[in-house]
Amino acid sequence: MNAIVTPASEGDGRTRVRLAELVGLRARVAKAALPRLESRAMRAGRESSRLYGRGMDYAESRVYQPGDDVRRMDWRLTARSGRLHTKLFQEEREGRLLVLLDMHESMRFGTRVRFKSVQAARAAALAAWYAVRAGERVGLMAFGNDHWLVKPAGGVRGALAVCGALADWDALARSPRGESLSDALLRAGRLMHGANRVLLISDGLSCDEAARGHLLDLSGKAGVRVLVVADALELSLPPAGRYPLEHDGERREVVLLGERQRREFSEALGAGQSRLNATAQSLGIPHRTIDTAADPLDAVMALLAPGVRR
Repeated sequence: MNAIVTPASEGDGRTRVRLAELVGLRARVAKAALPRLESRAMRAGRESSRLYGRGMDYAESRVYQPGDDVRRMDWRLTARSGRLHTKLFQEEREGRLLVLLDMHESMRFGTRVRFKSVQAARAAALAAWYAVRAGERVGLMAFGNDHWLVKPAGGVRGALAVCGALADWDALARSPRGESLSDALLRAGRLMHGANRVLLISDGLSCDEAARGHLLDLSGKAGVRVLVVADALELSLPPAGRYPLEHDGERREVVLLGERQRREFSEALGAGQSRLNATAQSLGIPHRTIDTAADPLDAVMALLAPGVRR
């Protein structure tokens, strides 16, 4: 079902999602040198009346280019800006990306720069802006905390809807109950709304044994990509020392001194990301791992760029 949410309070960008940052990521994608991003809809925008009729949605407007159909001039934007602008449309059967976002309580953890939940939201927003720049529709489905869904929509409005939902959902309290990845994948298969690509963003802790089969089934319906978000302590051996950890307002100190103790701690903490990466690898599904301090743009581009193979 669709989520009914209230406007999100402005987060700090570290422990809570900051809406202004997600919206601002549009400029990052716009400036990036992305390969072969011209969509069928944009190519059609330089042709004639093929863009009229049923099944066509407004995507966005851009500065007029020689050869554009003058019948599709955006006169309001032209009047406001003083420069000629043309409306671009996209077909309903154009590509659709569904971002499947892990919102388990385990995502609200991080020892470097930001929580995994904030990093995951940043990656999801970048994927949304990337998709609409390519002329695709983009939607968002959350799992782990509640059954929230933003149906795929095109253009800037589609990406803004995703960004708004990311901030709104992050601001809500999360229930202690969880949802297995296999259940989430099964639900995604029923609620894809025509998506031909799925980007799963998760820390992997919900990856159960049955997830492999459902991930395989989903990859038969759409091109599936996996982005694993992990904390630095989950990816490498932590230095010896004392580590203060806080959960639900309760602070504890973990003392890690010996090499074996530190290795066992890192392996236990990173079991989820290791399991999800191994599952994707066994199925030949493209996957990447980022930590909470990384810039997600390169990983998102690598996974969503045209021509990515298993």
